[in-house]
Amino acid sequence: MALKKIIIVGAGPSGLLLGLLLSKQGVQVELLDAETKVSDQPRAAHYASPAAYELDRAGVLEDVKTRGFTFKTMAWRKPDATFVAGNTTEHLPADYPHRMVVLPLDLLGELLVEHLQRQPTAQLKWSHRVVKVGQEADHAWVDVETPNGQQHLTADYIVGCDGASSTVRRELFGSEYPGETLNAQIIATNVYYDFTKVFPSDSNFIIHPDNLYMVARVTNDGLYRVTYKDIPNLTREEYIARQPKRYEEILPTHPKPHEYKITNISPYKLQQRCAQSFRVGRVILAADAAHLCNPFGGLGLTGGIADVGSLYDALLGIHKGVADEDILDKYAEIRKKIWTDIIDPMSRENFARLHQDAETAREKDPFFQLCVKAETDEALSREIAMGYEKLRVDMTQFYKS
Repeated sequence: MALKKIIIVGAGPSGLLLGLLLSKQGVQVELLDAETKVSDQPRAAHYASPAAYELDRAGVLEDVKTRGFTFKTMAWRKPDATFVAGNTTEHLPADYPHRMVVLPLDLLGELLVEHLQRQPTAQLKWSHRVVKVGQEADHAWVDVETPNGQQHLTADYIVGCDGASSTVRRELFGSEYPGETLNAQIIATNVYYDFTKVFPSDSNFIIHPDNLYMVARVTNDGLYRVTYKDIPNLTREEYIARQPKRYEEILPTHPKPHEYKITNISPYKLQQRCAQSFRVGRVILAADAAHLCNPFGGLGLTGGIADVGSLYDALLGIHKGVADEDILDKYAEIRKKIWTDIIDPMSRENFARLHQDAETAREKDPFFQLCVKAETDEALSREIAMGYEKLRVDMTQFYKS
């Protein structure tokens, strides 16, 4: 059965990417977002191999590489920036096409919008706030508040890519989003400052129970992401006021405010949550609408884009008549299992790893022991660099033979 139309709620990177993939196959796609444009909040910027694979399938990977850069090195360090352990992509095969790439999420969003607007079967509608979701035997529907009044729109399927506070998920399951909020306050900042001498790796994780943080280069023109831990239960204004003091306390160079330029700052809580199911009939969830994890290690973003790839294959199989609707149950089952078995425990371990004693971490931490061994073992180094591949699943294996 050829699909007549898919409605995607949420024009973040996952929604835009799914819309682009489907519309390139001639599927009618309507993307609805409550905002007026792509969000410019400081969020993730690193796309590991499963995400790079999907960006490649959508025809945007080369543009991502041009506007961003290809990632090479990651390091864990002591508070004084002394190297503890790390890994590298240098031992991947020279022709391996899907190395991790880096581009801030807002810039990826703008790029995906450019590509989507070239597709005649895609419509992107800003200022369209979905307020109600429902379904009948042969279609699903949304009620939408728009600048021109309320609209009732129908489609074969509704896909919720509308983030952590997803309306689509709430319409399916109510306000409960099973999981927990970690007892940790994180402040994400985008900053222009020359970190190259003190932090030569592309991404750097500083180990300290109270002053842990990440410093990662995110653009070619010297913009860095600095994400640090702070004391809990203050207001947004208080966290912003504390930022200069925190930079001076935790960064090895102890910079003063006149020495750097902050472009964005965003306090947020860390979440480990997963929806009850990723499919209820003709309504499907993906990415942050379906699951959340803390950002250390980039599993949330790459895992969400891997969801999109799996869902795209499932919907395309239905569209082309080579898969039955129950492939969507397979999608929901497999993607939830990947969150439960891989994303949730690994992201928790990544965050916990930063709380240990930096002086003994190289010798005591099992993962760091692997990294140390990989310094002289190219095959192991390759294996570590390919570790994110387990997030990707080829759904075409469930097509009818």
